[in-house]
Amino acid sequence: MLRVHFTAGDMARTRVADTPDPLWETVLSLHQLQERNRESALDDWRGNVLRHGGPTLRLLLPLVPARGYFPDFLTPPEGSEGFEAGLDSLLCTPRAQLRAQIEKLDAGAGPRNGNGAGAQDSWRRAVAEGSAPTLHRLGGALRDYRRLAFGTSWQRVRAGIEADRTWRARVQWHSGTEAMLRTFGPRIRWRAPVLECDYPVESEVRLDGRGLLLIPSYFCRRTPVALADPALPPTLVYPARTHGSPCRLDGDDPETAAHLGRLLGHTRAAVLQSVGGDCTTSELARRAGVSVSSASEHAAVLRGAGLITSCRVRNAVRHALTPIGLALLDGRPAAVIPGPVARRDAAGTGRPVAVPASACAEGA
Repeated sequence: MLRVHFTAGDMARTRVADTPDPLWETVLSLHQLQERNRESALDDWRGNVLRHGGPTLRLLLPLVPARGYFPDFLTPPEGSEGFEAGLDSLLCTPRAQLRAQIEKLDAGAGPRNGNGAGAQDSWRRAVAEGSAPTLHRLGGALRDYRRLAFGTSWQRVRAGIEADRTWRARVQWHSGTEAMLRTFGPRIRWRAPVLECDYPVESEVRLDGRGLLLIPSYFCRRTPVALADPALPPTLVYPARTHGSPCRLDGDDPETAAHLGRLLGHTRAAVLQSVGGDCTTSELARRAGVSVSSASEHAAVLRGAGLITSCRVRNAVRHALTPIGLALLDGRPAAVIPGPVARRDAAGTGRPVAVPASACAEGA
């Protein structure tokens, strides 16, 4: 059990990450490659990575075991700024930190036998020493793995994460942090002032005014993951909610796409499929092959149906899939989760307040 203790100040400083973290996804996807209880939605992805990733995986898997501890330096906070920013920070990790975390990894691994055990130990020792050639090799392996694992699927991973992030951020905005912390169950439970999480070991985290960064993750499954070092910014990575089963990583199902076209009309279905992780109305029009005015009209209908959200950012309107929209694209429309808490109207009836069409018109 992991228990995260909040103060009043922590409630105000708790937030959901603005964007997916590519280094967390990288590390947690390495867990999924080694998972015994495999999910069918990842079968094609897993098979492709295992077939083509041999040399790269021989460098990365010794640092990320199937279970238990992995070094915190693999997921620096700078990963929120993008893969390259995170990788630059990772490769600048102080040697003392590399050594301490690799020693902790070795201590938890237990005795290792069989082919390759000696090579794995030697590689971990080299990483612990932190020489420039070794870190350059590690950085190259992470880049190669990212291209292989996410080259054709990152937009789908991103869409799933951003749908979750959009929903929880809306709950927090309209109803407060406590309401948002109650949306995770049953493996993550809010029992004020403590967030209790199913976890492989007993652990207590006291935020002490630092707040908590919540990071939704496609490849985090079942139980959340936290940084091991209490000196690092408090972070909890949790499974992005995608309507009960994970979205496919091997592209759209043609049969689902055909049914979607008959349900919504082919143009509107194309607009929904073109939203991806996040886009402006102009980008949506270009992706779907329609005019900007047509894209805006279709977006308004999809927004009214709860399939996308739209918000103004400076002079543009940005659209993102909701969890319901993502489930519909993945052929699982029956797996509906509760929608975000609606802001009550002036009469207190609980009906959602309509967003005027003029507020969502594309800027010049």
